[in-house]
Amino acid sequence: MSLWQDLPISHRYAELPQSFYTRVMPTPVDNPRWVSWNAPFAASFGLGETPDDLWLQIFSGGEVPDYFQPLAMKYAGHQFGVYNPALGDGRGLLFGAIADQQGRWFDVHLKGAGLTPYSRMGDGRAVLRSTIREYLCSEAMAALGNQTTRALGMMVSDTPVYRERVEQGALLIRLAETHIRFGHFEHFFYTGQHDDLRLLADKVIAWHFPELTAAEVPQDNVYLAMFRQIIERTAEMIAFWQAYGFAHGVMNTDNMSILGQTFDYGPFAFLDDYDPRFICNHSDHQGRYAFDMQPGIGWWNLTALAQALTPLIDKDALEAVLQTYTTRLNQEYSRLIRCKLGLQQRRDGDSELCDDLLNLMAENRVDYTLFFRRLSSLDQQPLDTVTTLFDNQTAALAWLQRYLSRCEQETDSRGQARTVAARCQSMREVNPKYILRNYLAQQVIDAAEQGDFQPLEQLIAVLRRPYDEQPQHERYAALPPAWGKCLEISCSS
Repeated sequence: MSLWQDLPISHRYAELPQSFYTRVMPTPVDNPRWVSWNAPFAASFGLGETPDDLWLQIFSGGEVPDYFQPLAMKYAGHQFGVYNPALGDGRGLLFGAIADQQGRWFDVHLKGAGLTPYSRMGDGRAVLRSTIREYLCSEAMAALGNQTTRALGMMVSDTPVYRERVEQGALLIRLAETHIRFGHFEHFFYTGQHDDLRLLADKVIAWHFPELTAAEVPQDNVYLAMFRQIIERTAEMIAFWQAYGFAHGVMNTDNMSILGQTFDYGPFAFLDDYDPRFICNHSDHQGRYAFDMQPGIGWWNLTALAQALTPLIDKDALEAVLQTYTTRLNQEYSRLIRCKLGLQQRRDGDSELCDDLLNLMAENRVDYTLFFRRLSSLDQQPLDTVTTLFDNQTAALAWLQRYLSRCEQETDSRGQARTVAARCQSMREVNPKYILRNYLAQQVIDAAEQGDFQPLEQLIAVLRRPYDEQPQHERYAALPPAWGKCLEISCSS
């Protein structure tokens, strides 16, 4: 008997009207087999350390038991700024929701499940390389402290998938607190299904923001309160991206979670050299989703969601609450950067100090993650471990001296001068040594395509402890080779 049967399973989305989805069974694949199981995450649901053959059969499309009810969600969205009404789960299926041991509900979603009515010109499959990248990055982001979807496990098969070349097919079991996107609201707005739009908003509030009704918010204002929550969570998510050097790559409204969780990992990348104009998506020819564009695109996407909510909320009220986005994003980004710099108190000149640093890093193409980690170790290493990262070491030293003078103004809770050791220890807790660099992911993919999945498991283990020293894994913290900085990552998956 599968342990799935022992879990609380909900089909709350399947209980919505048929306009919300289409029931679809997964298409079986040839010779499926497990290649990775996320045992630490599985344990939070009371699942075992290893999956069994029945689970393999279920999630590879062999035979789906009655306690799961697969469906493909219908939604729409703005893709690169252009509205597309023909979207939906084109290669994934929602099986239901399960509760973890703390009582939180998570959607169980199978990515690469086969054709659905929303596949358009696609085949409904996922390839090994993109599946590995999503698995790795969702684990890396969770360990860094970002709200994100997670992967419970992944499988491969002998079913060929045709992209630019013939590739190996893979399947990912993705869990998220919700798979509802901005695009769900857009679909019902633009098709004039305003009763379903209201129903969707009611369910989002009941499932994800119950405190809004518990607080007895007047019905006329509860939808606005929901939107305010979405704005705040989105702002916090993007502030985290900017502070930790993460480029999403495809910030279409159908890739935006209403819970502000990093979602739909496609052509993403963490920064190597600090470049505000970095474009990680080879298909993004205009640079719409460049790294420094992400905060503005977050606001653009929220305005698209606001438009979809106009049948429920007064336009003036929507416009007013939208203004809180930039304030919240700046507040959270400032907090995160202060933590990364070890500055607990606000002082005049702090903004200029930070701006000058980022400009200097951009001019000198300094590795973003390595700089902050070395800055966190000045209690153990000399100044030149930082300055040697810069071509213009004189300018770097001048900034560093300004920074250290500023640090001397810091005091602890007793009003005493804060020690260098205390500052650096707190900085190491927020400045990762290990991130998912593109070249590391590519090395894992190359090995996996030859049938070797040990490098995948090793890298996942390292990424789950990004702030620890892990001296036996120093090579994962090294600067990327030249070829690793110019990998082409596109939307093909």
